[in-house]
Order: sequence, then C-alpha cells, then structure tokens
Amino acid sequence: MDVKKLLADVTALPGVSGHEAQVSAYFAEQFRPLVDEVTVDAMYSVIAHKKGNGPKIMLCAHLDEIALMVTHIEDDGSLRLGNVGGVDPRILPASRVWVHGREKLFGTIGALPPHLMSAADRANNYTLDNLHVDIGMSAERAKELVRIGDLVTFDGPARELLNDQFASKTLDDRSCVAILLRAAEMLQKLVCDADVYFVCSSQEEVGGRGAMTSAFAIDPDLSVVLDVDFAETPTCPPRSALPIDAMIVTHGPFVQPKLNQRLIDCAKKHHVKLNANVARRSTGTDADEIGLSRAGVPSVLLSLPEKYMHTSVETIDLNTLEEGARLLANFVAELDESWEDDLWI
Repeated sequence: MDVKKLLADVTALPGVSGHEAQVSAYFAEQFRPLVDEVTVDAMYSVIAHKKGNGPKIMLCAHLDEIALMVTHIEDDGSLRLGNVGGVDPRILPASRVWVHGREKLFGTIGALPPHLMSAADRANNYTLDNLHVDIGMSAERAKELVRIGDLVTFDGPARELLNDQFASKTLDDRSCVAILLRAAEMLQKLVCDADVYFVCSSQEEVGGRGAMTSAFAIDPDLSVVLDVDFAETPTCPPRSALPIDAMIVTHGPFVQPKLNQRLIDCAKKHHVKLNANVARRSTGTDADEIGLSRAGVPSVLLSLPEKYMHTSVETIDLNTLEEGARLLANFVAELDESWEDDLWI
C-alpha cells in the first residue's frame, strides 16, 4: 500500500460531517480486498468485517472533516459563513477554499485589511462575523450557483515534508483510517482468530454519532479507537503535547485499565515506542460513545500525534503512522478467548 498516495487522494475528497458519502465510498473500496465484507451504513460510516471465531473487536477511526457552511449571500456576491465542527476563525483569513454549490467554485476568505481597522479591532481576534468568501461573482450570479447551507471546504493539498513528515488538511482523522488499512493489510500475513470490524466512523467532529450507531449495530466485545492528539511545536504550553515520533496511549476513566495495559505490553513485546497521555474525564474522541454503547464496551484509545490540528496544514510523521499500524495488527492478532479472563478482577 502506498500510504503517501492514499493520504494525498483521500484528503482531497470532501467529507464534511453529515456529508461523507464520497469519502465513505473511497474507503469502502480500499477495504474490499482486505476483508470479507464491507458495508456503508445509513450514517455514511464504513464497516469492514474480517470474520473470525474469536472475540469481536471494533477498531474505529473517523473519516469526516471540519468545514464551513454558507449562511448568507451579501449584496456584493460575497458569502458569509458558519462552521461545521471546530473551526477556529483565527486561521481563516487568506485561506483558499472550495464552495460546493451547483458548481464547485474556488474562493478566498477575505477580511478587512489592518490599515482600515481601528486600534481596538486590531487588538481582537477574527470571528466569523468579520470574514467572508470572495468567489469573484455578482450577487445575482452567486445566488444562481450558491444556496444557503452549501458547504465550504479548505483547499489544503497534501505535501511531503523532510524527515518523513507529511502535511495536509483532514489528516484528522483520515491518517488514522490509513492506520486501520495498513493494519488490515498486515493481518493478512498474521494468524488472527479475532472477529474484526474496521469502522471508519462519520460525524465525529460534531459529536461521535457514527461511532455511536456503529457500536450499537456491531455490539463488540472490546474496541480500540484511533484519533490524533497534539504533537509538540515550539509554542505549545508545557505538558500539553507529546513528540511526533511515537504513538500515544491514553489513561483515564473512559479507558479500560487492564485492556490498556495489554496494549502497552504488546507495544513492549514488539518494540513499538509509546508515549502516555491522561484524559481526566472524557477523551473527546469516539472512545467516549463506543464505551457507553449498549451495556458498555471496554475500550482503549491509541493516538497519532499531529501538529497544527484543525488547520489546512495538519502534519504527521509517516514512520509513526506505520508503527501504529504494526502495533494494532499485532494487538488484534494476539487476542484469543482468554482476553477478558482478568479484565475485571
């Protein structure tokens, strides 16, 4: 599998929360050669099933992305914006975007130049009320092609950086779906008794809804959730981020401690470097929804460190991604019917 090409292809596809059909179809096709059955459910989550007679495990990473939405068309043809998911308005000025109207339209996000701002305005951060998309059209033409509610996605083409780092929009969390795909590929060469469900969940950025419904449908014995976490950059507050060169295991009340230790032991056995993080309450990932599904699902969270989260230049380390896939594949392959013998005592 060419991971660089996969990431470049899939991050270019639109897949805004609640509108994931195109990216779901892409991932469904990628999984078909690797598993026994692939379905796309009513929420646009992809469920790829590798059948086995052992414990039923759900491996989950989300495929949706944050974006913007047209809320108003101004008299000069510019477009006002609302957000879908956690978009920080401070990163938007001078952004290049695509407006998904009756035609796909290129636009730029404009803001009032600092020369025309008051001193008080210059001291404040941008809000969505200060920003607009310029598509270079009159209001009459804009209203023919754009409707209220049309989606606006970032134009953040994938770029390979030095030292095996990789930057693009939407690596949160399609880079972790790439880990699922690589793990599925590796499992073809390993003995695996587990009944494995690879889930590319929808609507995580607006509340973990795809993971919630998929977990209800699958009713797994246990789950591993993959998402991104903060990688160190020069401006990070102390103890808020971890190095980009190792996967992260999370400790906290939403994480089953003995299952977590099993994952840590597996990493040591296979010489996979892990760093540790703490989630004092919920994790803010699909692990929260899956853990509360039905009568409860023992779950762990494995994270890929990422710089510049929720921007158009999210950055990961490809070697860390590969190591995450190797750990996940071996963890799944080593599960047997005794996996829960000492889980609760």
